[in-house]
Amino acid sequence: MGKSSFLQDFKSFAMKGNVIDMAVGVIIGGAFGKIVSSVVADIIMPPLGLLVGGVNFTDLKWVMKPAEVVDGKEIAAVTLNYGNFLQVTFDFLIIAFSIFLFIKLLTRLTAKKEAEVPAAPPAPPAPSKEEVLLTEIRDILKEKK
Repeated sequence: MGKSSFLQDFKSFAMKGNVIDMAVGVIIGGAFGKIVSSVVADIIMPPLGLLVGGVNFTDLKWVMKPAEVVDGKEIAAVTLNYGNFLQVTFDFLIIAFSIFLFIKLLTRLTAKKEAEVPAAPPAPPAPSKEEVLLTEIRDILKEKK
């Protein structure tokens, strides 16, 4: 009986609107990240690299130990690839800025929508005890006439 209750709980959790919306958001966010990464790598970084002397940022590295040939076998160089780190950092900054602008746009649109919807008139305040008492007296006097 514990298994079926667990599965039912999981099914009700997974079928809630917020979880499905979040899953769609993660998928779209992944695709958006790929688009922004392409914009950064293919459009922004080449001119930036040209401005700083024709450098391709992903190729920047610090060779800590050069490649060697020992007993006819080539041992790869030990490098610190800081260029790739710079590329990923630029990707992150541009993605974060894009998401910031998108959220700011959504916030502005929802604020306009809320401003357009007229507020419901406030409910009239409840009568005070004195008003209730006076109303009762008036009703009693009308009945006596």
